[in-house]
Amino acid sequence: MRLTNFSDFALRILMYAAAQDERLITIEETAELYGISRAHLMKVANQLTRAGYLTAVRGRSGGLKLAKRPNKIRLGDVVRATEPDFALVECFGADNNCLITSRCRLRGALKEALGAFVATLDRYTLADLLLSPKDFGIRPAA
Repeated sequence: MRLTNFSDFALRILMYAAAQDERLITIEETAELYGISRAHLMKVANQLTRAGYLTAVRGRSGGLKLAKRPNKIRLGDVVRATEPDFALVECFGADNNCLITSRCRLRGALKEALGAFVATLDRYTLADLLLSPKDFGIRPAA
């Protein structure tokens, strides 16, 4: 299984915001840091804001910061909020046309594996991933 870039970028934004403590971060600096499209990061940040993980401050000195403490942000919840679906195989999707679905044992095994994957992510919070600003190559302001 592979997470979408959207989920990957969501986790990266949250990690960066968490490392900055209360300092507002911007889409521009985050895009530059990770080498990611500004437009794509804007979409990710908007969804994270709507989902209650980030707070957006408007205006010239605006930016983004965590809306919750890092220990209150479970990775599994973030992935559920950012992944479009968890249809690992055709029979997980709404347009299932597989001829052996009713007799197939693969579906149960994959469903169990997916459940274990998400359950593992649920055991971790953003606090478990905390880095310092220097880990991102940023020097503290004087």
